[in-house]
Amino acid sequence: QVQLVESGGGLVQAGGSLRLSCVASGLSFTAYAVAWFRRAPGKEREFVASINWSGDSTFYTDSLKGRFTISRDNAKKLVDLQMNRLQSEDTAVYYCAADPRRIVGASRVRSDYEYWGQGIQDTVST
Repeated sequence: QVQLVESGGGLVQAGGSLRLSCVASGLSFTAYAVAWFRRAPGKEREFVASINWSGDSTFYTDSLKGRFTISRDNAKKLVDLQMNRLQSEDTAVYYCAADPRRIVGASRVRSDYEYWGQGIQDTVST
């Protein structure tokens, strides 16, 4: 059974940082691209960042480049999302997701990701 479990969310003041982690089990982790998506209140779930199976290619939504960093540790079956200089607009439920297709890169498309975590709430206060 595939499981993705997010951790590290919480409440932070604007300008602060949070580090989210996603731990996977039940899959051959090194074969999967992994992404983070988020759903802000009243909005659709949107792409945040993704990383390919080896960790040497990363992709970000343009508005978050420079503030968010995705990384992975395949030995630990772990993908992290470091979020800096957080803003109130970053308040959302954050989800990690795994893409079972064996591709070179890492998709930005929600429907390409078959496995999803339950999501974790991040709230940025002003």
